[in-house]
Amino acid sequence: MLAFIIRRLAQSVVVMLFVALIAFVVFRYVGDPIASMVGVDTRLEDQEIMRERLGLNDSVIVQFLRFIGNAMQGEFGISYRLQQPVTELILSRLPATIELAFVSATIALVFGVIFGVYTALRPKAWSSAGIMALSLVGVSLPTFLIGIGLIYIFAVELGWLPSFGRGDVVDLGWWRTGFLTESGLKSLILPAITLSLFQLTLIMRLVRAEMLEVLRTEYIRFAKARGLSQRAINFGHALKNTMVPVITITGLQLGSVIAFAIVTETVFQWPGVGSLFIVSVQVVDVPVMAAYLMFIALVFVLINLVVDILYYVVDPRLRVDGGAGK
Repeated sequence: MLAFIIRRLAQSVVVMLFVALIAFVVFRYVGDPIASMVGVDTRLEDQEIMRERLGLNDSVIVQFLRFIGNAMQGEFGISYRLQQPVTELILSRLPATIELAFVSATIALVFGVIFGVYTALRPKAWSSAGIMALSLVGVSLPTFLIGIGLIYIFAVELGWLPSFGRGDVVDLGWWRTGFLTESGLKSLILPAITLSLFQLTLIMRLVRAEMLEVLRTEYIRFAKARGLSQRAINFGHALKNTMVPVITITGLQLGSVIAFAIVTETVFQWPGVGSLFIVSVQVVDVPVMAAYLMFIALVFVLINLVVDILYYVVDPRLRVDGGAGK
């Protein structure tokens, strides 16, 4: 187990170094940092002094190593647009994105597994057919169209929920949360549903397919022959073996929820990291773009590391193969 974790950590480090190289290229060679930081009336001599102070005249290798060192300390420079530290900007927007991603992932995982198991155990029921038909909506329609449709129905026509913003938030010092206010919770409903629909349908269809396959295996027939109850067979044996591939897909989807919340945050004007990135791209705020790239890469690396460990724990075949390879 320890050797497995060490190998995964080493692979994660390699991935982060590669992403750091890409972020460095974006940070250093997309536009001129000095031209973005000074006005048009700044003298060339002053620009050269700033270039020297920022180390832009150093060799590429020295600049890359300095970039990695600063990134390890969470330092990505100053935003060209807002003239504030990039790390502070991202941390101020991070609670909104994490809360949205957490609620969306919870909805997708809980309802995806429930609907997947239900449609697998009752494949010929009319309700299962209806659920599978509705799941095509989450797979087929783009996220922005789903968001606009929900806004029109529940915000414009019915007036039940707000159409944009995060609502009132409570400042806890190190975290600003909307979970503690009514308007914050209401504002979270529509974007969370919008962001979770694709992941929900994907998880549901995966659980259903895996469950149907597991229910046809020999050991399920043997469990029935032993006289085990249907509940024990379905949830103690079939569902447990179904969750092995589901863990992998779910982990990747959780990373996607955070990384690709950009569209949802834009539609609902949600003040998260994704909307900050969109604005940064529009104004070519390179430090924010590079920091966002590193942040998303770190999220995927950490989630994949956790998924690999869970996969190793859940699937005994990996432990047997690992032990045989020693």
